[in-house]
Amino acid sequence: MAIRVQLDRILLERRMSLTELADRVGVTLANLSILKTGKARAIRFSTLDALCRELNCQPGDLLVQTPGPQDSGSDEDVDGTAPGAT
Repeated sequence: MAIRVQLDRILLERRMSLTELADRVGVTLANLSILKTGKARAIRFSTLDALCRELNCQPGDLLVQTPGPQDSGSDEDVDGTAPGAT
């Protein structure tokens, strides 16, 4: 199973650009792009909360589980740090 981020679909529905969302949430455009393209391996709850607040949605609207193998990739968080790093 794999977890997918449906940020592109939500942005399209809200008619909002990734740049506008980055400004509203306070997350870099590069990090939101990583989420949007499905390359993120983790997301902080504070980031998820901010995205849901600005997009007026629930976490389940952004995250879906799909059948199939998990994507291999780095263990970097969406902000570029290793999970558990301070």
